[in-house]
Amino acid sequence: MPFVPEPWLTTDRLELRRFVPADYDFLLALHTDPQVADQIGGVRTPDEVQKLLDHRILAYYEEHPGLGAWCTSLRGSKERIGLHLVNHIQGESLVQVGYVLARPFWGRGYATEMARALLDYAYRTLALPEINAITNLTNTASQRVLLKCGLERRGERSFAHPAYASAGPLAWFASDRESWLRLRGGKSGT
Repeated sequence: MPFVPEPWLTTDRLELRRFVPADYDFLLALHTDPQVADQIGGVRTPDEVQKLLDHRILAYYEEHPGLGAWCTSLRGSKERIGLHLVNHIQGESLVQVGYVLARPFWGRGYATEMARALLDYAYRTLALPEINAITNLTNTASQRVLLKCGLERRGERSFAHPAYASAGPLAWFASDRESWLRLRGGKSGT
């Protein structure tokens, strides 16, 4: 049985852990489901998914301590349901929060639950000054999640990186640490 790291962040129903090479098949299934992939830049080839796992996920952990994309699982059963992330928008200095869930887990509040926990982590533990998020203009479900998490719609943005260039303008969301903590009764002096 392949090594599976212990979860490092948990909520009432979910847990996050680092991805490992053995998660390739799960990521491939996620990125080749046309309905899921339509929201994240399109279906990827097996080679593209391997590069994503190797460079954008596994190597990123070491290059940017504290940031990354993590495997989201149900607490107790450890069933993998997707991923959540706090990482750089590719080609930018902006840090984003994001998520991708397998279709059977859409509409259950999982994206919101873990995204809120990651925002708390990003602001309280990492003391990041700002968090951003992007979605396709048509992805109104994800846009509602971001609003529920306390991010504000800041219009639309286009990005030059090839990962986003073909998507055209994206819905752009952001929040700042001071405002986010103030609304949650938290102190910002870390």
